[in-house]
Amino acid sequence: MTKHRKILIWTLAAGSLLTVLAIVLLHRRPPVTLKGAVLREDRDPNKQLPLNDVQITAINALGSGHAQSDANGFFSLTLPKGLRRRQQVLLQFRRKDYKPLDWNDFIADKIYVARMTPLHQETVAESHTDTAVSNPRIRYSVKATTEANIGSTVKTFQVANVGNVPCNNHPPCAPAGGKWKASLGSISLDAGEGHEFRNARVSCIAGPCPFTKIEVEVFSPDRRRFNISVRNWSDTATFLVEAEVVHPMTSDLVRETYPVIFGRAMNFSLPPSAEGPSIEAEVSGDAIVFPLGPNLYLSWAECQASIDRDQSRNYRCELKPGYQFK
Repeated sequence: MTKHRKILIWTLAAGSLLTVLAIVLLHRRPPVTLKGAVLREDRDPNKQLPLNDVQITAINALGSGHAQSDANGFFSLTLPKGLRRRQQVLLQFRRKDYKPLDWNDFIADKIYVARMTPLHQETVAESHTDTAVSNPRIRYSVKATTEANIGSTVKTFQVANVGNVPCNNHPPCAPAGGKWKASLGSISLDAGEGHEFRNARVSCIAGPCPFTKIEVEVFSPDRRRFNISVRNWSDTATFLVEAEVVHPMTSDLVRETYPVIFGRAMNFSLPPSAEGPSIEAEVSGDAIVFPLGPNLYLSWAECQASIDRDQSRNYRCELKPGYQFK
């Protein structure tokens, strides 16, 4: 075998090895994910509403990926393996009542914002036959807790012990070295059915108090009981326990807020503690209360809700055809 032939064989082998390595590395790379938002096309930024339930498809010769926008218009679309940055991709956006949008772009590290045009554009002059919706306001309730002062509890108890008795490793002993023999005493107070303790405190009032230690003073989860434990390593000591007793009462408070209206959509948010939201509005001049319910159904608008990180809820209600805000 000639030297030239050997060099050719080694070159082909090295090329094959590099090709295999490139294929392996290509498949080991994490897939690329496109992130963005879908909005309704409008010259007024206040009317560029997020669009939910938009079907998004990314198409390339190597395959396709699919995603759907959420209530905030956000989408996250993972591309098929093999697609890399700077390659061309066709993004298709589809939603009922909106014109199909086909968007040719390159895969890049950026935010993709797509704007879709409604099939029936909102006209400047509303129809005189549209039903008027005016003065909308949001009603909801929150739980409020008040307390009725029932009285107070005052109780004393003793922890008997004889001082200066060596412990000799027979617990309970004094803390910090355990030289002296100690005694443990405990007491539990009960506020009664439906009542709770407030501002409970424990204090030593008689005896060699410097040689005592309050080790436990805790409430039960419902604050009905107050438990105390004391260690005494000198002569008998007396303790005083005091606390106020209250009766908590829960009631519903009705709150009101007002939505912000841009074009044919109104937006409002509610705190995490809000319950039973409803919309009160004048429809054709009649004041009517519309409970939202879990399905967010309104006869005159389509509503959507999203939840923030702090658990507050954001609502957006867009008028159905045949209605207009006044």
